[in-house]
Amino acid sequence: MQNPPQTTDELYAALGENDRLPYGRTRTVTAEELAEAAELFGEPVPLIHALLELQEAYTYGSEPRKSPVVFARLLNLFDEQPDVFDARLRHQLFWRFKWVANALRSLPEIPLASLRQWMTEMRDRYEKAGLDLQPYYGQAYQLAAHVGEDMDLAYELWAGRTRSALSDCEACETCERALYHLAAGDDERALRVWEPVLAGKESCQEEPARSVSYALLPLLRTGRADEARHLHLAGYRGSRRNPSMAGEIGRHLEFCALTGNEARGLELLAENRNLFDEVDSPLALLDLLTGVEVLLARVETLGHGELPAAGFPGRSWTVASLRAEVRDRADDLAARFDARNGTTAHADRRRVRLDRAPLLESLELTLRPRTLDDVAPAPAPAAPRPAETLPESPAELIRRARELDEQGHPDAHACWARLRELTAAGGYVHPDDPDVGPLVRLRADLLEEEATLADRKDRHEEAAALYEEAAGLYEDAGLAGHAVFARASAVLAQAQVVPPEADGEGADGEGARPEGAAAEGARPEGAAAEGARPEGADAEARAGAQADVLAGAHAELVRLHEGASGLAPFLEARLLRLRVSARGLRLQASGDREHVAPVLAEAELLYDVATRHGLTGQIAAARLLRATTHAMSGDLPTARAEAEGLVELLRTDGPAWHLPRALSLLGKIQLGLGDAETAHASLSESMRLAAEWPAEGVDAPNVHGELAQACMHLGRPDEALRHLTRSAELDLRAGDRFDAFCAWSNAAQLSLDLGRIEDCIALLDSLLVEPDVVNGELDDRLVAQLRLTRARALHAGEDLKAATAEFVALAAESAGWDDDPGSHAMIAAETAVLLGEAGEFEQAREAVDRALAAHARDPRFEMLSNALRELARLQAHQQGPDGLAGARAFLDDAGRVADAARAAGYEAHGRPLDSALAYEHGRVNAYGGAYEESLAALEKALGLIGEPGEDAGRAAEWAECVRLAGVVEGVYLERRAAALGRVGAAVERLASLGHGEAAEPLAELAERLRDEE
Repeated sequence: MQNPPQTTDELYAALGENDRLPYGRTRTVTAEELAEAAELFGEPVPLIHALLELQEAYTYGSEPRKSPVVFARLLNLFDEQPDVFDARLRHQLFWRFKWVANALRSLPEIPLASLRQWMTEMRDRYEKAGLDLQPYYGQAYQLAAHVGEDMDLAYELWAGRTRSALSDCEACETCERALYHLAAGDDERALRVWEPVLAGKESCQEEPARSVSYALLPLLRTGRADEARHLHLAGYRGSRRNPSMAGEIGRHLEFCALTGNEARGLELLAENRNLFDEVDSPLALLDLLTGVEVLLARVETLGHGELPAAGFPGRSWTVASLRAEVRDRADDLAARFDARNGTTAHADRRRVRLDRAPLLESLELTLRPRTLDDVAPAPAPAAPRPAETLPESPAELIRRARELDEQGHPDAHACWARLRELTAAGGYVHPDDPDVGPLVRLRADLLEEEATLADRKDRHEEAAALYEEAAGLYEDAGLAGHAVFARASAVLAQAQVVPPEADGEGADGEGARPEGAAAEGARPEGAAAEGARPEGADAEARAGAQADVLAGAHAELVRLHEGASGLAPFLEARLLRLRVSARGLRLQASGDREHVAPVLAEAELLYDVATRHGLTGQIAAARLLRATTHAMSGDLPTARAEAEGLVELLRTDGPAWHLPRALSLLGKIQLGLGDAETAHASLSESMRLAAEWPAEGVDAPNVHGELAQACMHLGRPDEALRHLTRSAELDLRAGDRFDAFCAWSNAAQLSLDLGRIEDCIALLDSLLVEPDVVNGELDDRLVAQLRLTRARALHAGEDLKAATAEFVALAAESAGWDDDPGSHAMIAAETAVLLGEAGEFEQAREAVDRALAAHARDPRFEMLSNALRELARLQAHQQGPDGLAGARAFLDDAGRVADAARAAGYEAHGRPLDSALAYEHGRVNAYGGAYEESLAALEKALGLIGEPGEDAGRAAEWAECVRLAGVVEGVYLERRAAALGRVGAAVERLASLGHGEAAEPLAELAERLRDEE
């Protein structure tokens, strides 16, 4: 707090502002400062309010030692000046006797006699004040349950009494009753009692998060795993990083440990590392630490004790070392509570939790299921597994590697990997065999193989350097043809060092997408793309420059090829393939169809050479390149025919290892032609066959993305979601984190579209704590897209406060996106709507003004019109006549947007902007009591919409407009006869057109109007 309040009005305003903050140290410190400031006014009422805020901050900030001290001051003020406590303050005072009882129970240093003395004080005070004793008996039961003695009697004395004004809320009492049955071993009865809380019918500050955490294991034990999964996701989100819910976090960690989700448990532990330092309640800490120990013990049992774990501040921890520390601290806390209480209840309860066996071997909790192996340090990549056993002797291994390499056989990679191991080991003796050649040739071979692998992973600069080095060694070995090919490979690799802005697959047939197929990483329908940077003049300039570089590279490849003599057929074919690739990459970079014919001409040269020399692998490559080129040019029917012919050739004549790639291309082309069923079959077969050739490097993540697209077209969104998550995981394992996060972003959006809100939020929460996101290493716009989807999911999940906070933050950040004002306009407009929903119309006005300014630079007509109309509706609905002027101002802005859209020739994807605006004028004026203006606006809207016709959407819009006009005319203006005539005619008109559903609300309105006559 920078400036202490100077007046009591300023104090109350500061208290109100602090009350809106989340519980934690920031709120608590401010509450302490405000209490000190209140002392200076010398007035009891402001001080009482400040002390109540301070006690609340201590209570929900998990600082139980301080809460009773503050309450003692309040009680003294009440004893000294009871008249200054009005009914509300008096209610607050007596309510908080329960807070103090809870705080004292949580401190093992407070003697049991003192706890009972406080209970006596509470009873005496309640009786003296003439208050019902049900709250006292509730606290007496909770003390008995804590101590572990006389629970049944205490429960009966409490549960049999009628609730009173000072009773705990129904949700909290429901939880206590359920816990009583749970302690008795009756899971089914406990869950029946919990039903209204778990279903969201009862809630409070702590509920349903507290009940959810306790209900997870009973749900599993009674076979309701899906419900447990859903409640875990929602309940954890309501508890995370909250010191006053440390015990709840401990139970969520335990749930992860007992359902095969140990990796998620470690992730959640890291997310809540603040609790080790911020939880001041020994009882809550014991609850947390026991859950942590259950998780760590399970991880260690599975052989991962050396994994890093988030723990107490001040040092680094492994799972094993943290478990030992947690065990010692938790044992000590349990022993202290039991010593204070004179029972063994806490040690016994700890033992039960620690001895509990896993309830399920595996339960998929999130869209990103991970195992402990996934979070362990990545091992060195395994060498490719060959189809046949590798030769033992170096000489035979070298011969085999070269033979397979000439064929383009994938098993060559395993041979080269084994040779790299042999030569790297000490004592390698190169064979003295003329057929094998000198050691320098083998070194060149290995460098070329290393360059090829780097090139496949888009490490083009590294690949170019390795190819050049290999070329030099080939020259030393007297192999001029090999040197030419290596140098040519370096030229093409170097030409790709600065790729286009949106890097696509290469033009060598390894996954270039045809027009009309999935053009954005297999983005499912409905996925958000607003965060992407626009392809403007800068992007076109980069693409043009890249095309020029590739044209120069092609010229250099031709020069190298024509300057070489005596090339072996397989080398000549490879050089031709490089030439085709250079032409294809140029076509891809420029998008100029004038470059199609040169690509096809080069591919024909490759095909002729390969056919003449019987090079089956290069024949397949030439045909694959032809099909890819036709696809990139937009000639999908020709591309399909070429790809189908190739697939048939490969099925009969081979080589078999090209079949997965050919099927993948065919599936993408079929998808581009709208044949989702056959595309799904081709892509699925591609994935199945690719498993037989793991070294061939089929782009599995991309194929899964295309399968997701096919599934969406086939109406199988859940299967699409599985393919997207699989695509992301494969990209992640390959180190392609940007592509992985793009796939995850699509998966999150699809899950939101499917209404799987908690799945969406849990996935994004997991992604947004990844180190490269936290450290700012991932593309900022991609991170913004993830956060935007999360904010929308929070809004869909009715967490308006959290959603608004995220939108406000995103709007502030996107204001600096000078290269993408349209995205800022969209985000600022959505932010304004959420602020309007929260009733913050001044802030909403500021946000939408920023949206309009950005819209002026990069128009988003429909988005802005929708937002402005919704803001007008919200303000008029919430404020009535008082908000009419502000609402009309929003509509005036929407009118200017519609005028500009009309001038620009823009056509809305949804409702036409003009008719939608006229309807909103009608609705807003009705909310504001301006009924004549409302009816006139609705008449205008009906004129703009026109007659309903056969289109169901238009008929529904027309019917709603008639309905509202009927309400305004017949109910508010009391012209019932005219309204009945209007509505009755509309019902007949809609019925004659077969729009019975649209007519139903009108028929109901007509009946209402007749009843009121």
